[in-house]
Amino acid sequence: MNVFVIGIGLIGGSFAKDIKRLRQDVTIYGIDTNESHLDQAQALNLIDVKSDHSELNKADMVMVSIPVNALVSELPRILDAVHDDCIVFDGGSTKKLICRTLENHPKRRNFLACHPIAGTEFSGPSAAINGLYDGKTNIICEVEKTAFKLQEKALQLFKDMGMRIRYMNAEAHDKHIAYVSHLSHISSFMLGKTVIEKEKNERDIFDMAGSGFESTVRLAKSSPAMWTPIFEQNKDNVVETLEEYIQNLKEFKALLEQGDYEGIYKAMNDTNKIKGILNGIPLNKKYK
Repeated sequence: MNVFVIGIGLIGGSFAKDIKRLRQDVTIYGIDTNESHLDQAQALNLIDVKSDHSELNKADMVMVSIPVNALVSELPRILDAVHDDCIVFDGGSTKKLICRTLENHPKRRNFLACHPIAGTEFSGPSAAINGLYDGKTNIICEVEKTAFKLQEKALQLFKDMGMRIRYMNAEAHDKHIAYVSHLSHISSFMLGKTVIEKEKNERDIFDMAGSGFESTVRLAKSSPAMWTPIFEQNKDNVVETLEEYIQNLKEFKALLEQGDYEGIYKAMNDTNKIKGILNGIPLNKKYK
């Protein structure tokens, strides 16, 4: 089986690691606009062959893990190049615009719109880890538009990787993901920005920062090149979540100004319910 991974970073590289472990008869072809990424990926044994779009006609499966603005332009080109029995799927954090862009493509049946809810704050081929997807949820949108025999091929692989499958329409996906992913990244970036601007002496930050600060600001290390297009594509939903978040911050600030510590206690105590929700989310393990 010839598997092409387009975009050899954390997501694509981790996918390549898993499929090499699960499929003995696979050859992994890598495509990336960054030549050094391809060299690293080959040195790390993530891919077997450095390739380009001219060889996509030999692909049996294509995993595309590039920024969402590039997905919109590249997916039609990729689908044009593959043969009729090839399955193409992505890992993009937005789905509505991507699905709309491909809705009338002649090979729409070859595409499966996916979003594996997995990752770390690191990027590049060296960030790839074994078992990244184990126990994680993979959101699949508009599955009915993918040819059944092709979706079966992808779904079996996802299950072998240990992923849970959840089906959702693209519009609902983008709305929900704005709350649980996009907003948390903005919060992390802006917390980091606030601290950096306030603490001009960086030594003070590092001397006083504890595990709470580290875990909250961790996502601020994420790639701006990946996240700016996500915020652009999901602008309306992100703005809505920000308005609600800012309102909650204002209410907390007002309680503090008024000395209403009972109100502060209640707000935090009510929010403790989230522990029950988070208990159902598998933590990232430390993989080698």
